Amino acid sequence: MKDSFGRPRTPSTLSPALSHRLNLYALTASAAGVSLLALVQPSEARVVYTDTHNVIRTNGIYGLDLNHDGIIDFLIQERGFLFSSSGYNGLRAKEAFGNAVEGSNGLAAALSQGARIGSGQQFISSTNSFGEALFNVACSVDSGCSTVGKWGNVRNRYLGLRFRIDGKTHYGWARLSVEVQGHKITAVLTGYAYETIPGRAIYAGQTNGADSLQSEPSESVAPDSTSRQTLQPTSLGRLALGAGAVPPSRRQ
Repeated sequence: MKDSFGRPRTPSTLSPALSHRLNLYALTASAAGVSLLALVQPSEARVVYTDTHNVIRTNGIYGLDLNHDGIIDFLIQERGFLFSSSGYNGLRAKEAFGNAVEGSNGLAAALSQGARIGSGQQFISSTNSFGEALFNVACSVDSGCSTVGKWGNVRNRYLGLRFRIDGKTHYGWARLSVEVQGHKITAVLTGYAYETIPGRAIYAGQTNGADSLQSEPSESVAPDSTSRQTLQPTSLGRLALGAGAVPPSRRQ
């Protein structure tokens, strides 16, 4: 090939320094491109975990706000009464409208660590003011005590939860230990978590998006001054509760 003056062209040879510099530039540009691609990859699952220790005793109530948005998603409540010849106590989970707990036939499931919580599992949601039964015990002088539910004297079991954020379904769990003595029930809530990606399953005990499970606490059931959580007044209106379930000072 000849140039415009008819002279033959000879290929140019780059100096080693310039060639090395261009190669570095190409590698840098390539790496930057890879980094940009990484930035636009779909976000990974993120589990938000809350560590707590709340004791729920006779006629105690705890408002569970899984995502800390000021709206109570579930109530965990213990309702009881005692007469001269009989007594009754019931531990229940009550859902806000549109939410549900894992279980069947009005009884909440007591899940073991690692159990999957998501679509495909059975969830229940009652229309009465009491909610789903974790454990009920009724005693009388004539017939003794009878019990219903799967949460009697269990340590570190999980309540599977399905709830809604901005109209989208999310899954979570609450970990409780329950002690039954006669007709009295004491529950201890030691933690809860939820998956931030709508529709994505979570595993009982999972505390982050890598499916890792937290080691279970070994605390005994003991009195705790933090057992009475203040219920947000702006949130209780969202719950399908009977008026009797909320103290007069906290009713809207």
